[in-house]
This record gives sequence, C-alpha cells and structure tokens, in this order.
Amino acid sequence: MSRQWTPERAREWYESMPWLVGCNFTPSTAINQLEMWQAETFDPDTIDRELGLAASIGMNTVRTYLHDLLWEDPDGFSRRLDHFLTIAAGHGIRPVLVIFDDCWNPGARLGPQPAPRPGIHNSGWLQSPGLDTVNAGPAAWGRLERYVKDLLSRFARDERILLWDLYNEPGNNENNEESTPLLEAVFSWAREVETSQPISVAVWRPDDSINDLVIGSSDVITFHHYEPADDLRKTITTLARHGRPLICTEWMARQRGSLVEANLPVFRETGVGCINWGLVDGKTQTKFAWDDPRPDSEPEPWFHELFHGDLTPYRSEEIALFRDLR
Repeated sequence: MSRQWTPERAREWYESMPWLVGCNFTPSTAINQLEMWQAETFDPDTIDRELGLAASIGMNTVRTYLHDLLWEDPDGFSRRLDHFLTIAAGHGIRPVLVIFDDCWNPGARLGPQPAPRPGIHNSGWLQSPGLDTVNAGPAAWGRLERYVKDLLSRFARDERILLWDLYNEPGNNENNEESTPLLEAVFSWAREVETSQPISVAVWRPDDSINDLVIGSSDVITFHHYEPADDLRKTITTLARHGRPLICTEWMARQRGSLVEANLPVFRETGVGCINWGLVDGKTQTKFAWDDPRPDSEPEPWFHELFHGDLTPYRSEEIALFRDLR
C-alpha cells in the first residue's frame, strides 16, 4: 500500500506543470453525471466543442464527476471515459476526476434522467453513492470498494488524468461526521491501488473537524472557496502552511462576491491552481444560485457559468481576463 506523498514529491509534481486553470465541467446537454456518461446520452460532439471553448480561453484542466452506478457496465463506462480523456487531451486539458459526492439529490437510477426544473440550480444532480449507502456502514460498501479499486486500476498510469478527487464535500446535506467512515475507507482503497496521479479530497468548510483527516491524507491540498478576494488570500495563506501545492477546485459565485475580475488575479499571483464552477449554461442550470429559485426570471448576475448556450460570453471582460492571465 502506498502512503501520502511527501510535501517535496507533491511540490515537484506541481512545479512540473504550467499554472493550472480550468472549470468544473458537465456538457450543457447533461443534467447530471448519469446523463453525461450513459451510453444513450454520452455526447462526444458537445464535449469536444465545449472543451475546445475552454482551451480557447487558456484552460488546461477541468473537474468532472463520475458516478458509482455507471460501474454496472465497467467496460462500457471505461470506453466512454477513455473517449472523454482522448478528447480532452486533444485540447491540452488534463481532467480532475471526482468519484463520490454527498451533494444534492438522493435516489439515483440508471436510465432516462429527468428534465430540468425551471429556475432551480442543479435540479437533477445526484449524490453518489447516496447518503443511505454512506450511512449503512462497511457491510454495504463491497460494491463501492470494487468500483474504486477497479476504476483506479484501469487508469492508474494514465498521464491524461491530472488528479483523483476521491469524494466531493463529504458530510454535506447535513450528514456531517456520518460520512467520515466512508471517506477513510475511500482513502485506504485508493492507496492500495498506488496510482501515479495524486489523490485528494477538498477542504470545503474551514473549521470542519474532518479537515485533519482530509489534509493528512491528501497528496495535494484542494479546497473550495466562494467568498471575496480578501478572504481568498487569507485562506491561501492558512492552507499554504502545510507546505503542499494548493488547487481551488470550486470557486466563482458572483452573487457572493467570488468574482473573476477580483479572485482570478489572486490565484495567478499566488500560483494557486483554480477551477471555477461552470462553463456553458445548460441543463444543470447553475447560473441560478443555490438557494434562490427563479422559475420565471433570469438571474442577474449569474451565479456560475461563463458562456451562454450559444457559446457567446456572459461577460466579455471575464473571458478577456482568463486569456490575458495565461
């Protein structure tokens, strides 16, 4: 079993690359992880077009979510993931792949996915594996262990992958410390595979008791930040004390003051990698804020996303800044 990378190894890995900048990516034609990856709705043409758009403004990474139910067809899912990685590599993009997620909706089912609910942020997004399974304990996790180990083993030396993000926001949806046992197990399963890519789980609440486990187990420190630039500087200073590279894997929420024009220069100045939420406005509807449904009106400003569905910029000055800072 491998161990957490030393800070020196992590810094050497990070310093071998350009400044990392990208977006959380779901193609505009998919409402959730299942619609993105299932054979019937996998959309390589849209993926290619939108990743090309990301590359055109200087992005070299994207963060993309997987789902455990897709492993019911491991060969088919692996082929589609390989296709995605090939498309991304063609645009000079190395993805961060997210395995589990405690956020948003329970009750994931394979097959046709629901239509978006008007004006609702992430109305069809799915927990993986779902809090019922998270809280059921190790007796219910055999399938999850096989999924994690098999997935990582298939792609353990794939240079097209930047990083494995093992578990998005463990404890969200008020599950809190109930998610800690699965989080510990996922780190252990991943270490058994010994991937060439680093593994990480993001710090997403500054004072959460889970952070000692997260930082003490991650090769690279990732974090989420949806606050103004002055708070971002403080957060970077605090996390930098651990001596590991930093990558912010979620940021930009205009209505909360997390702004391209203010925060992106901070990331560039400090050399911290940054992956904002969203690219093209689509079925996830994340231009609407988390808790502010607007079924009958356009939000102003948009919460997330950089481009309209026709691929024109939401704000041209934001796009110009992404290009200029590269």
